[in-house]
Amino acid sequence: MPSNTTAPPAKKKGRRARLIVLLLVLALVGAVAFGGWWGVGTVRASFPQTTGEVRIDSLSGDVEVKRDANGVPQIYADNETDLFRAQGYVQAQDRFYEMDVRRHLTAGRLSEMFGEDQVDTDAFLRTLGWRQVAQREYDEVLAPETKKYLQAYAEGVNAYLKGRDAKDVSVEYAALSFANDYAIEPWTPVDSVAWLKAMAWDLRGNMQDEIDRSLLTSRLTPAQIKQLYPEYPYDLHQPILDRGTVDPVTKKFDPAAGKDEAAGDGSGTGTGTGTGSGGASAQLAALSGLSDVLDGVPALLGPNGNGIGSNSWVVSGDLTTSGKPLLANDPHLAPMLPSLWYQMGLHCRSVSATCRYDVAGYTFSGMPGVIIGHNDSIAWGLTNLGADVTDLYLEKVTPEGYLVDGKAKPFDTREETIKVAGGSNRTITVRSTDHGPLVSDRSSELEKVGQKAPVGNSAPDRAEGYGVSLQWTALQPGRSMDAIFALNLAKDFKQFRAAAKNFEVPSQNLVYADTKGNIGYQSPGKIPRRATGDGTLPAPGWDSRYRWKGYIPFEQLPYEYNPDRGYIVTANQAVISPEQYDDLLTKDWGYGSRSQRINDLIESKTKDGGKISPDDMRTMQTDNRSEIATLLNPLLLKIDVSDPYVREAQKLLEGWDYTQEPDSAAAAYFNAVWRNVLKLSFGDKLPKEVRAEGDCVMVRPVDATGPVDEQNKLVRECGERDPDSAQPDGGDRWYEVVRPLLKQEKNEWWVTPATRTDPATETRDQLLARAMKDARWELTAKLGKDVSTWSWGRLHQLTLKNQTLGTAGPGVVQQLLNRGPWNLGGGEAAVDATGWNAAGGYEVIWVPSMRMVVNVGDWDKSRWINLTGASGHAFHDNYTDQTDAWAKGELYDWPYGKAAVDAAAKDTLTLRP
Repeated sequence: MPSNTTAPPAKKKGRRARLIVLLLVLALVGAVAFGGWWGVGTVRASFPQTTGEVRIDSLSGDVEVKRDANGVPQIYADNETDLFRAQGYVQAQDRFYEMDVRRHLTAGRLSEMFGEDQVDTDAFLRTLGWRQVAQREYDEVLAPETKKYLQAYAEGVNAYLKGRDAKDVSVEYAALSFANDYAIEPWTPVDSVAWLKAMAWDLRGNMQDEIDRSLLTSRLTPAQIKQLYPEYPYDLHQPILDRGTVDPVTKKFDPAAGKDEAAGDGSGTGTGTGTGSGGASAQLAALSGLSDVLDGVPALLGPNGNGIGSNSWVVSGDLTTSGKPLLANDPHLAPMLPSLWYQMGLHCRSVSATCRYDVAGYTFSGMPGVIIGHNDSIAWGLTNLGADVTDLYLEKVTPEGYLVDGKAKPFDTREETIKVAGGSNRTITVRSTDHGPLVSDRSSELEKVGQKAPVGNSAPDRAEGYGVSLQWTALQPGRSMDAIFALNLAKDFKQFRAAAKNFEVPSQNLVYADTKGNIGYQSPGKIPRRATGDGTLPAPGWDSRYRWKGYIPFEQLPYEYNPDRGYIVTANQAVISPEQYDDLLTKDWGYGSRSQRINDLIESKTKDGGKISPDDMRTMQTDNRSEIATLLNPLLLKIDVSDPYVREAQKLLEGWDYTQEPDSAAAAYFNAVWRNVLKLSFGDKLPKEVRAEGDCVMVRPVDATGPVDEQNKLVRECGERDPDSAQPDGGDRWYEVVRPLLKQEKNEWWVTPATRTDPATETRDQLLARAMKDARWELTAKLGKDVSTWSWGRLHQLTLKNQTLGTAGPGVVQQLLNRGPWNLGGGEAAVDATGWNAAGGYEVIWVPSMRMVVNVGDWDKSRWINLTGASGHAFHDNYTDQTDAWAKGELYDWPYGKAAVDAAAKDTLTLRP
């Protein structure tokens, strides 16, 4: 999950929009870099008070806030509302600017803070209507107790804001005050609820795959596209559950049962879009525009389209040195400063029926409760399930509305006014169909949607084309906020599952362990059933047969309790084989490289009666072995290389154990070879809409027919996608694409044209030889001529960037606010998932955003670490104080019991009525 935001990433490498006007940037330069006492005083004025006393009118009793040396707070109160009031106050102390930017993003109001550059982003987010859905959840759906806690949290935030000038809240506001008349508004409960929509957006499933499959039709045949999206390799990478099916009598999932024979392909819905066949460039204009819009929406948790991942696993006490379960979790998300996560503990001084909370773990600033962690009875972790909960629909727009089964229906419409700092207000009209909002209204490119869409003979006349609407489970009110509080209070697996039932959006893999020695798994979520189609391509909105026909009942979603194997691993792989389970969860799983490696490590450690220790769990989290290297490296070593400089690099691969340590020259060279193999065999054959910006090749025009001649010359075509989300990204889907091809000396994918410096390739070994040569000279340019000085970490670096000024400001501002770089090991699809996109370069673009190993029952022996630190204040000691240890794979002690918290406490603040 959650396998992640502070503020939205700014326009980076052509994708992220600039978040600040020039005046603001210059103001910060003047204030901090050259402002003397004013700059220093302004920075320190926002640092939180962590000792002494503070009076808060809304409290009913004293609350203690104990912070350790890392600034991690543990809160103690006598009643639940005071506990959440204090949580709001403390998070506002450390992270309010982050919270404020988040709520403006979820409401489509970034332009009010940062000016006209954010109007397009705001317009798209207003069209989705996150804020309206969150308001409906609060008004109509959430439990009264949940609303009471949300209100208490808001009271705590506002108690912190009361009487403070904006510049005393965070240094960024000091700069904003020079750029416009921005004023901080009070916090509301709906501000907290809306953040769940942002989480759901980045964890929404296969929308990018749906778009990309359509875009590929301009250059590739259906058979080629199918090769690039292979089936999940169930024979190589085991799913989360090895047994289980829905009982035909009880209509409930039975984790102990199984089918003796295959039950079809598992789709339960048929295949395709049902829109018929069309030309090679069928949906190019339609979907490329939507892809551009999606790239413009800030990616809060990770680069758009890469399939945000995470690892979590739980091991039974029968297999551990402690005799109690061990649980590990590390969500893989975009690196940001401050980190998405906020560590804390929420404790009733005396746990009773009227004050029930005694929980610690990771939460989000701006949201009450704990998202991942443990209480005194159970521990839990999350990874993204990846369920397909979005569908794009082609809509036939008419003067009367849109067409359904031959009849026109009027759009639901609403007006939205976008206020713009330093500019004029903008008004937009949002149109919605029965499926959802018409997202094509937000792009001039998308006005041409459907002009060439492939449709059958029964489709309505395209006229000027079709619109595109989005159906998404998160655009319906849900009870995920209720689930957070219920998870915090659960005492056993039954209560855990009851809490999970309301965890509707985003759909997550939940792992579980308790003090009685039980372990378990639950896949919750609101997952649609489709009457027709499988969600892999846009569907015809004018045909009601393609509507959703409801959702998979919670009782029929897969779960597991104390499996015989003694452990459960979730790392975004398939949940269960379609031979066991009929309902369609998705066709676009992660491909299981990480999960299988974790399974193998557990099996290796426990064979012949071996036991797993907490330190073994930590070591597994930092395992950086490359699966694709085990397949490709032996072939690379067999290539007869005559060029002495390339041979010098090839020798690095001899005896390499496939680990990707920061100081490894072999890992650096292999990953460069892999990147060039992908570019030569696949990247140069893909359409410009999915290739990285600046990646230019000579190709035949898309609409060309017949042989290339004087009237049909090759043209120079350059990639258009942000490098962080371009293809081929090199993830484990591409492992499965390449795996069968490596056994074929001749295949169309190995064929490349001649260049001025290289002959054409026609075979596997010819292409591998050329990739080795290209990689040698690429790294020579990046790391130097002497291969003995090469290292993976020098190539594979992490820079933590302040998510507003740190990404858009001039160099001096970025130096003041950003941190790094760090040279990292690990890699894409390794357990230590320091992700990079092979189409764009080697820069680290997602990371294990936190790590934890929970020692169930002996809670004070649990360990944890955050990517950055507790503070969102750029010059505070706790801004990035955990990052060095994080980069080394270290974990810190996690005090939970009162004695351990007291021993670790460095500062104590008392909040009084």
